[in-house]
Amino acid sequence: MKLIGPFKQIVTLANLPLRGKLSDEQLEIITDGGILIENDTIRKVGNFIALQSENPGLEIETIEGEQIVLPAFVDSHTHICFGGNRANDFAMRNAGKTYLEIAESGGGIWSSVQHTRSASEEELLSTLLERIDFLISLGITTIEVKSGYGLDVENELKMLRIIKKAQEKTKATLVPTCLSAHLKPRDFEGSNQEYLEYIITEILPKVKEENLAGRVDIFIEKSAFQPEESKDFLLKTKALGFEITVHADQFTPGSSRIAVEVGAQSADHLEATIDEDIEFLAQSNTVATALPGASLGLGEKFTPARKLLDAGAILAIASDWNPGSAPMGNLITQASILATFQKLSTAEVIAGITFRSAYALGLTDRGRLENGLKADFVTFKTDNFQNVLYNQGSLNAENVYIDGNKV
Repeated sequence: MKLIGPFKQIVTLANLPLRGKLSDEQLEIITDGGILIENDTIRKVGNFIALQSENPGLEIETIEGEQIVLPAFVDSHTHICFGGNRANDFAMRNAGKTYLEIAESGGGIWSSVQHTRSASEEELLSTLLERIDFLISLGITTIEVKSGYGLDVENELKMLRIIKKAQEKTKATLVPTCLSAHLKPRDFEGSNQEYLEYIITEILPKVKEENLAGRVDIFIEKSAFQPEESKDFLLKTKALGFEITVHADQFTPGSSRIAVEVGAQSADHLEATIDEDIEFLAQSNTVATALPGASLGLGEKFTPARKLLDAGAILAIASDWNPGSAPMGNLITQASILATFQKLSTAEVIAGITFRSAYALGLTDRGRLENGLKADFVTFKTDNFQNVLYNQGSLNAENVYIDGNKV
């Protein structure tokens, strides 16, 4: 066994509820603490001196200076496997161009599809690994990664195979999600319904055969797929054995209700969610995932995170890192800004990027510092854990541990 410490503060997140609002007074904070690890797993968290005396002969990894430790973060919604760049989209949007005008000038999602299709596997793998390394440097050790810039059998499988190869080359946990239903590609000759059927019959069987993803996502929006056809698609997908998640209520309300009705693991975006659907989400086990990076990238309002928590919903916070609407990628900065505008407690934000976000991915073995859980955690060189959000992403992680080993 190995003992790591002493830490000025260990914020364990032990005994916090999965849903609803949280106060900072509910946080368990162990001072002068240590983390005891055995076989990649946390065995005990407690006073460093006491753990050392109770377990003679331990390997000791001494922490120098004042540091605090938090559970490692979970980014439950990203699109970080992509080719190309959409900086021109951002410039045009800030200059007042509409979504349609940007798309007609060669921008938008279709631009990323073209760049991703034309990129080599080596290029896509290399850039994906670079983005994963950046996220690890922030303290994020579990990362959901979507396809969705291929939009045909060949290129969707190419993306998912690259994500699988990346998993072989990183210590972070990657959770692949098939987002072939991002939008109907321009080169598909047929209706939305026919394209969704094409995904069901041509893409998903190969995804399952090669074990490339266990989750499927769809973008329900006026510019993508309509509610009824999306609901039918999700039910068929679920019948194939996939877990499901939904891009919901980004610009227009209503699709979060579909996510709940079909038993989705999460409904992500929710910037346009109305009060009655907030109540609907709050009474379900579908995680409400806020994506503040998209609000910042598009200049749109934030997810009503305060209302969701007050209603009793399970709130996660993710980056939505993608080349178009959310190019920042810094989850800590985004979550800090969301907290400012939505008046979220530090406990609510940290829970939203740790165990609550893990739950959105169906993972219950991480996100807290407790006996029996995965030994993924992040340290910061500060004497107060509140400084992490206070500095809005400018306080860099000091050390990141995966399975109890410094990476």
